[in-house]
Amino acid sequence: MVPSDSISEERTLSPVSLAGLVRSRTVAALGTLHAGAPFVSMVPFAVLPEGDAFVIHVSRLAAHTRDMIDDPRVSLLVMQPEREGVAPQALARVSIQGEAREMARGSEEARACREAYLARFPEAAPLTEFADFSFFAIRPSHARFVAGFARAISVTAETLVKALHGASPVPGRTSPTN
Repeated sequence: MVPSDSISEERTLSPVSLAGLVRSRTVAALGTLHAGAPFVSMVPFAVLPEGDAFVIHVSRLAAHTRDMIDDPRVSLLVMQPEREGVAPQALARVSIQGEAREMARGSEEARACREAYLARFPEAAPLTEFADFSFFAIRPSHARFVAGFARAISVTAETLVKALHGASPVPGRTSPTN
């Protein structure tokens, strides 16, 4: 796994680099359709251990929650942080398209989402008890990984899932399977 601070000159278009980028970041830009128009917001995210879904925990008061209920098609953008002396086009990023589905409160799926989310954000535990908050699992359909300027590939859902499977849910911590 690529440590969070080493996505740099050694960056490649490999699944390991892709997983390193996703695992090194804790927030993503979430794109939804709001009354038929694009809408972007920021969400903290986790990844299920199998790598097959991104997990977000959102309030029913938020526009993006209503948007996902109305139309589950979403996009997530995970991006390397800006650094002085690095051109914006050279920053690594991955845009993930998928479908968001609300997890039924008390279901096994909701419990798995909660566990993954709290492994990454333990301080969010009190929010998981609020009645107006719920977990959504975003299952990817495909992605576009840009490792830097003029270095991009399209990624199938299967390749993304394999890259993220078993990777650490906490930035900077490596998994025994890696």
